[in-house]
Amino acid sequence: MTTVYLARHGQSDWNAAGRWQGHADRPLTALGLRQAADLAEELAAVRLDAVYSSDLRRARETAEAVAGPRGLEVRALADLREVDVGSWSGLTRAEANERFPDEFRRWTEGAHGWEDGETYEHMAERVVAAVLRIAAGHAGEAVLVVSHGGPIRALHAVALGLDVSEHRRLQPVEPNARVSRIAVESGQIAKLD
Repeated sequence: MTTVYLARHGQSDWNAAGRWQGHADRPLTALGLRQAADLAEELAAVRLDAVYSSDLRRARETAEAVAGPRGLEVRALADLREVDVGSWSGLTRAEANERFPDEFRRWTEGAHGWEDGETYEHMAERVVAAVLRIAAGHAGEAVLVVSHGGPIRALHAVALGLDVSEHRRLQPVEPNARVSRIAVESGQIAKLD
């Protein structure tokens, strides 16, 4: 069994401004840097054999705060990125509602909103495949994966046997720098906490 610790990146400037980020490569705020340092402290007593992150700066910088003091390399993977929100990137909810009222209404009802970018289901497929590959390379080990709210919610949904889109509607936004755990064994994902 591989234990995978999941952590969302620290607060970015667009998190603070309430803007959709998707694949936008935004930096951490001063609070985000403190959250990353707090995450490193929270995990200090936890054995980690490897650290992976999304290749986006906010996740990579958060992962480096944990990996650096341990002398571990951060392995950055594009497959661990947030869902691509297409033309909604950089918009607040109010701006998305103003520019794309029909799509925004659909999104608030739990359906797919943006017309470009990617679906939650596609994002979930790529993230789950990436985590299964990571786990296969670290059988019996403990790994930290620093990613984004959408991918973490998708992994939790798969671990609980739930539909990704339905879980997205029911699950609140993943807090910045929060840690949870999943287990991967025989190609199956299970939730530990």
